[in-house]
Amino acid sequence: MTTLPVSHVLPELAQALALRGMAVLQAPPGAGKTTLVPLDLLARGVVAGRIVMLEPRRLAARAAAERMAETLGEPVGRTVGYRIRGEARVSAATRIEVVTEGILTRMIQSDPELAGVGLVIFDEFHERSLNADLGLALCLEVRGALREDLKLLVMSATLDAGPVAALMGDAPMVTSAGRAYPVETRWLPRPPDPSLRLEAVVAGAVKAALTETEGGMLVFLPGEGEIRRVEALLAGLPGVTVRPLYGAMDFAAQRAALAPVEGRKVVLATSIAETSLTLPDIRVVVDSGRARRARFDPNSGMSRLVTERVTKAEAEQRRGRAGRVAEGVCYRLWTRGEEGGLAPYPPAEIEVADLAGLALELALWGGADLPFLTPPPAGPLAEARSLLMDLGALDEKGLITAHGRVLAGLPLHPRLGHMLAVAGPEAAELAALLAERDPLRGAGPDLALRMAAIRRPGPEADRGVVERIRAEAKRLAAAAKALAGSPPPPSPPHGGEGRRDAETSGKGAPLPPGGGGMGRGGHARGHSLAEMAALAYPDRIGLRRKGEAPRWVLSGGKGAAMAPGLPLSGARLIVATDLDGDAREATVRQAVAMSEAELRGIYADRIAWVEVCEWSRREGRVVSRRQERLGALVLEDRHWDAPPEAVARAALDGVRALGLPWSPAARRLRARARLARGAGWPGVEDAELLATAEDWLLPHLAGVRTEADLRAVDLVPALQGLLGWERLTELDRLVPGHFETPLGRRIPIDYEGQVPAIEVRLQEMFGVTAHPVVGAARQPLRITLLSPAHRPVQVTTDLPRFWASSYADVRKDMRGAYPRHPWPEDPTQAEPTLRAKPRGT
Repeated sequence: MTTLPVSHVLPELAQALALRGMAVLQAPPGAGKTTLVPLDLLARGVVAGRIVMLEPRRLAARAAAERMAETLGEPVGRTVGYRIRGEARVSAATRIEVVTEGILTRMIQSDPELAGVGLVIFDEFHERSLNADLGLALCLEVRGALREDLKLLVMSATLDAGPVAALMGDAPMVTSAGRAYPVETRWLPRPPDPSLRLEAVVAGAVKAALTETEGGMLVFLPGEGEIRRVEALLAGLPGVTVRPLYGAMDFAAQRAALAPVEGRKVVLATSIAETSLTLPDIRVVVDSGRARRARFDPNSGMSRLVTERVTKAEAEQRRGRAGRVAEGVCYRLWTRGEEGGLAPYPPAEIEVADLAGLALELALWGGADLPFLTPPPAGPLAEARSLLMDLGALDEKGLITAHGRVLAGLPLHPRLGHMLAVAGPEAAELAALLAERDPLRGAGPDLALRMAAIRRPGPEADRGVVERIRAEAKRLAAAAKALAGSPPPPSPPHGGEGRRDAETSGKGAPLPPGGGGMGRGGHARGHSLAEMAALAYPDRIGLRRKGEAPRWVLSGGKGAAMAPGLPLSGARLIVATDLDGDAREATVRQAVAMSEAELRGIYADRIAWVEVCEWSRREGRVVSRRQERLGALVLEDRHWDAPPEAVARAALDGVRALGLPWSPAARRLRARARLARGAGWPGVEDAELLATAEDWLLPHLAGVRTEADLRAVDLVPALQGLLGWERLTELDRLVPGHFETPLGRRIPIDYEGQVPAIEVRLQEMFGVTAHPVVGAARQPLRITLLSPAHRPVQVTTDLPRFWASSYADVRKDMRGAYPRHPWPEDPTQAEPTLRAKPRGT
């Protein structure tokens, strides 16, 4: 063990932990950090208490514990043990405990002081799993508030250690150079034929590599399905043993993939083999260039695995596996030119995953702002908290409820945990099914078919998936039985007859928590499949829309559709447990039909009558209805004579949708107010006016119901009311609204241009010898002089100069065009007029 590369930095690491209590260790794959670091720190006596080391996967946790126990010459469970979901090998003598990341969260939530734990090691932190990020944030909080003596060590192969060290209070960084034999990288000369499936490309590359290289081979594929298909394509190769390796395999099969064989071994693995595991004799790597990651799927309401291109960091991790024992070769199934387009690092899971579980853990912890390396994005976190409120896990203030504490203790997504907690052991099969991969891919959307396949699988069912669902269902049923007597979900904050006016209507009734008041396992009345699905998906209950097409509106407000002709396409009510496609109207991928009796039986406390008065964009008018609703579902709809105040408020929403109905007079008044605006004056831009429209416009919308009514609303009196008498007086003084002609006519002044302007008949200005000005600044008006036919003949801002210069030319033209109108030689001495000469004069 002393020959492992990391051994050279162990004294430095031990000193850093002894002096500072925290450290970051950078060591590449194969350096020996997983096996040697915990044992060395234990031997040096650096840690008082147990060492807890986190691994991202169950296989890695077991393998690491076995490797350390073997090094000590002991069985697992004595000095070194492990704890993973559903299995534990520890004893009173255990000093090093290897756990999966979710186990640490449960340990801290149940014992915030981590009594008896002296050091927590975060192995493979570069994978940036959500549980590892949460675990580190919780440990930093515990260390800062409760346990100054708690030591923390972050170990990583490819992570930029600087930000982690800074998060840990500028913790010391220790770097091991590692050891690696040279690895030759071979890229494809050209992109593979797009007509070929990935499995065919990979199998071809493996066969070629077997003829060109020596030693064991590790093939990276995205998931179990691809592994099984490549395994079939490689069957029967002489002298070659093919071993699959993925997380869902049973432990014996996983151990077989790690064990030596006679002849050449080809291990077909997911990213589980990138780190933490020791695979002896591997000298060749074939990298498919694909990885499967958990990403939040808003259409299913939970995280789903998606297949994506590998990142540069992942590709380097995989490549390094070929140089652990001797010189090696790495086949990359993409071209060298494509490599530049790879992302540098995979995203932190907290950035892309479903945050419902995280939000529940934060609420259980107390809702404090934890020191995350990457803070959870605000939008998805808010959506997660909204879901938890729907499930009764959080109250209206966002605090965890007794029901939420129950859900936090279940190894399930909160949706499925809520279903299991309310429906009891009978929901265990469905919970396991919904948490697992579809056992009947391509069999249509009917959830009932999947449940039947779990009990009596036919040839079309994936037997491996079915067995995993059955095993998980047994474990969940036992967990549900243990919940007997725990507190039920809280009752809804409202119920029965509800009334909602124009201020709160139009968005569907909220989905308060509850389960129809039904108890947990052992309840006298069992739950149907649809009822159990509706417990997990209160926002995915669909009511068929009008028309022949199979389209539904969902209780959460979105839409869903299904291909015609399917068995469920005629259902009036469904529960959609999986959706795909457009977020506004997604395609139903998995669902179950539901009767209205089932709906009312399970969600009677959520169904309420609401009175809705709102502006309908589609109809272009105010619509007022009395509706029986569950969320966005309208189970019954009746006409409602809304009070005038509610109608006016709905019309105001119409104004916000269509815009303010500006008339020329209203525009002129606004332009004047812009110029005169001083301290304390209200804003008159559209956004400002709409923001305060309830104060100044609402009283003027009485009787307005249609778009035509809205466009006919006169804004002038409303704006005058907004400005008030004192400001209007000041406005007339500073920015008068009209110019009075010599004949006493009041002509509106236009202030919307660069200078104030009027249009007036030329003859009406006869006798005016001083150019008109406005306001305290005595700004000259721009005058457009019009012909008798109201056509512009001259524009001037200096009327006396016009009379003395250009008027003579205008007079000459106008006398011929309008001979019956007066055109005196000296307009300054003439009487203003709008009359023509009598005929014959």
